[in-house]
Amino acid sequence: MTGREVPVLQAEGVAKSYGGRKILEDVSLSLGQGELVCLLGVSGAGKTTLFNILSGLEQPDAGRVLLKGRDVTGSPGQIRYMLQKDLLLPHKKVLDNAALPLVIRGMGKREARAEAAAYFPRFGLEGTEDQYPAQLSGGMRQRAALLRTFLGSRDAVLLDEPFSALDALTKREIHRWYLGMMDELQTAALFITHDVDEAVLLSDRVCILSGSPARIAAELEIRPPRPRELSFAVSEDFLACKKRILALLEG
Repeated sequence: MTGREVPVLQAEGVAKSYGGRKILEDVSLSLGQGELVCLLGVSGAGKTTLFNILSGLEQPDAGRVLLKGRDVTGSPGQIRYMLQKDLLLPHKKVLDNAALPLVIRGMGKREARAEAAAYFPRFGLEGTEDQYPAQLSGGMRQRAALLRTFLGSRDAVLLDEPFSALDALTKREIHRWYLGMMDELQTAALFITHDVDEAVLLSDRVCILSGSPARIAAELEIRPPRPRELSFAVSEDFLACKKRILALLEG
């Protein structure tokens, strides 16, 4: 992102307290178009609180959230938030699950289904439209959940450990697919993970949230830039990034 570009998603000086205890203090970060930024921090650091504020589910005590320069602080539905579990509705077919954000925004059911169906081949879901979530593998359920998230907010999405429930082989496949999709769709994504390898493999930048109250204590740009091959995961550059992040987390 150049200095002249307006960030797609931006947090400015966000602070939050619960019961007199400060959780977040002066948290600022930004995402450019198509950027993948990872938020790392120990459990209880305030990552979920920050996501709740960015998604509009909670009001900050101070600061604001901007979407393409527009103040959306405390306005839910502007930025889509995908939780760790896919939360697909078991009684709805996969196509209707994917189309749900469009229907909620007021689009007619037939039009919403048609728009969602157009993305099924790109998300590797072709042929699953009339199936139910229980009939899909874990990897396919995650693809369906990511499509639903994308249709809910195509500028920026928040992903809370989106791949943690997958086995190692499925996760490797989904990582490869996800990197390709993000390069194509150019949706900005901020995601939480506790997997440092995953953070280095997928991210353009890694932000470390730490302290009490929590702040962005460090930010690390990952080289080489995307698109990068999965062989990057065994390279010297990868190991150097991982060591640096682990040192920052421990520090």
